[in-house]
Amino acid sequence: MLSPTLIRLGAPCGISAGLFIAVPAAFETVLGETAATSFVLGLAPALATPALVALYARHSEAAGRFGALAYLVNLIGLGLFGGAAFALNMALFYLDGPVVAELLRGPTKVALIASAGVFALGSVLFGLSLVRAKVHPRLPSGLYVVVPAVFALAAPLPDTLFTSGLHILFGLTLGWLSTSMWQSAGVSPVAA
Repeated sequence: MLSPTLIRLGAPCGISAGLFIAVPAAFETVLGETAATSFVLGLAPALATPALVALYARHSEAAGRFGALAYLVNLIGLGLFGGAAFALNMALFYLDGPVVAELLRGPTKVALIASAGVFALGSVLFGLSLVRAKVHPRLPSGLYVVVPAVFALAAPLPDTLFTSGLHILFGLTLGWLSTSMWQSAGVSPVAA
């Protein structure tokens, strides 16, 4: 069901989430990971959640049953992966390397990998529903099929220019979709 109020509230959250992902990643390409960039990245999933709800609300009727299933899997995946990102960026960042290595053995590692897998699958499915529905712009919808999934699957990799680039691309994709959604609700991102 299309809700202009939901879109007006979710779109700025998505723009903010995109910025909270892309900007710290750009800084990290120069400075490396810092407490400040880690903190901002840890907040991004909380802002991405209302954006995902609004994105779905904007195209739900055109997305049909497949879109509903894709949305549900992506929402669950975002909750799991977002929780993992929050823990990694807000808590584990401050622990010594050997302590983190010990924590990431056994069930914690399996849970983190599984959360990334569910988010990757949900992102591919939701991206396909965005493309099929043809409500949102074609290019960022197409990017959503690939970028979040690769981003999630690359999460266990060490920080490199590649992983920072994925953060930037994912942030831009989410920001672009959210900006277009905001414009469709009759609100200018600059004026609001």
